[in-house]
Amino acid sequence: MIKTTRRTFLHLAGVTTAATALGVTGFPSIARAAGPRVVVVGGGPGGATTARYLKRYAPGADVTLIEANPTYTTCFMSNEYLAGDRAFETLQVGFDGLRAQGVTVVHDRVTGVDADAKTVSTQGGDTLPYDRCVVAPGIDFKYGAIEGYSAEVADSTLTHAWKAGPQTQVLRRQLEAMEDGGTFVLVAPPNPFRCPPGPYERVSLVASYFKRYKPRSKIIILDPKDKFSKQGLFTEAWEQFYGFGTENSMIEWVSGSNGGGVTKVDPSTMTVTSAGAGDIKGDVINIIPPQTAGRLAFDAGLVDGDWVAVHKGTFECLDVPGVHVLGDASVAAAMPKSGSSANSQAKAAAVSLLALAQGQEPPSPQLANACYSIGGPDFGFSVAAIYTYDDFENQLKPVEGAGGVSPAKADPSIRARELAYAHSWFDNIKNDVWAV
Repeated sequence: MIKTTRRTFLHLAGVTTAATALGVTGFPSIARAAGPRVVVVGGGPGGATTARYLKRYAPGADVTLIEANPTYTTCFMSNEYLAGDRAFETLQVGFDGLRAQGVTVVHDRVTGVDADAKTVSTQGGDTLPYDRCVVAPGIDFKYGAIEGYSAEVADSTLTHAWKAGPQTQVLRRQLEAMEDGGTFVLVAPPNPFRCPPGPYERVSLVASYFKRYKPRSKIIILDPKDKFSKQGLFTEAWEQFYGFGTENSMIEWVSGSNGGGVTKVDPSTMTVTSAGAGDIKGDVINIIPPQTAGRLAFDAGLVDGDWVAVHKGTFECLDVPGVHVLGDASVAAAMPKSGSSANSQAKAAAVSLLALAQGQEPPSPQLANACYSIGGPDFGFSVAAIYTYDDFENQLKPVEGAGGVSPAKADPSIRARELAYAHSWFDNIKNDVWAV
């Protein structure tokens, strides 16, 4: 049950911006100073938000954003594209808005971060000096965790479409080409994983597409987990729209305890193998493998295990001083690896970075996350939380009584309103991150 009104939550979510803005006014020398040289690597929600808010908080700062792609394609709302409910172009944003804010945008691929020399090197041959560096590399994949799966297979046959772009378009074409009565197999990832796009929302929206155009088709979810976020609300949607739990269900979910973990794939026969279900043939197979921090985090020596351990008040890497890592690649405790989290973390990191660059104590952040999901036609729901920083434990902890989950068995008007909120959130976060 939602523990706050939406008005209250939006007020609390605004604490992220308000608190960081207050942090700047609490450190007036930051805003007055010429500002540090900051190189931001990665133009997704984490990196782009950091670059934009650094210039907002300290217009004199020298901020350079390095992103390989001239156009960024958002993962959030990409599931609507797969269902035929959204044009691909609406997922794409450019960087002219950031340039207009005073950010220097360089389209190149970063090949190294030298924390001792305080430089960032690019494939194009540039070496950029910095006072502080922000690395937001997103995710990469453990292809070797599933026998027979590789980056080459993902690009050609069994896509993951977990980095929105060409693979997302390939998966859409595969769904369109599939015959009515075919089988779509989705292999869900273990925790933790990037979301959105959510695997269970993807199933919901593919099912919505099938119900309209390929009603005899079937979806099988092979899952290494026994539970997942907003499971009750997804189940409610699946029961309402797709007959879940009946003999005629379009969706079958095989949990981890029932052998849902996939161990092997064979692209030549379009077969996946799991402990419980054995060999399953699919007409379209979407494999979402286990995930790690993006490749650059490993190359730069920032990673501890699969992810980057950070000071959760400033997002400075614990092992490499002067380099801040946020978004999907970092370990942010209770905060999920979402675009909303990255956007919130970036604002806090920006003001903390500016304070540290001036030799001042950074403020203690309060962060917010809101994750919307779509279960079917006019059926939206969400989970939201506010997080506060515990300096003693170096943890971000949910604020008791703030945020919450959409109620079960809600009136259809509430579900339709939540869908409208989801679309509004998408438009707003694109503007907030990329100034589009």
